[in-house]
Amino acid sequence: MARADEGSRRASRGAATGSRRRSRELALQSLYEWLVTGHEPDALLRRAAEDPEHGRADKAHLDALVNGVVERAADLNGGLQPFLDRPAQSLSPVEHALLLIGAFELTACPDIPYRVVINEAIELAKSYGGTDGHKYVNGVLDKLAAQVRPGEARKG
Repeated sequence: MARADEGSRRASRGAATGSRRRSRELALQSLYEWLVTGHEPDALLRRAAEDPEHGRADKAHLDALVNGVVERAADLNGGLQPFLDRPAQSLSPVEHALLLIGAFELTACPDIPYRVVINEAIELAKSYGGTDGHKYVNGVLDKLAAQVRPGEARKG
């Protein structure tokens, strides 16, 4: 019985991780569009809802990411800027969107461990970003994590 409960918990955790990952992927696509076109969050979320993977995403997290990043973009960019080698607006839209998502999760989602935030951003950068974009995203978010979550980053 205990083994079945443990397996169920693991499967549930895996499903939650997968649904958050899909949320981040859809948020990346939405925020890429926002950076390029300036479309409003409602339009971005409507378009994301048309994606076949939308049904498997954590919709509340997707909504929080898209709306939160758009609403707090100036503050998030300001927090990232000391760790960038150029203005945020000069970054590729993929890396810029990933850094904004990571910065938002590091500052507004304390329930998500900082290592998870960084690892998820790296994986998406490997899939969608430039050749070495994942290294850049890793370096920037690692420095930001040390600043915004010093106790947690020091332990890890």
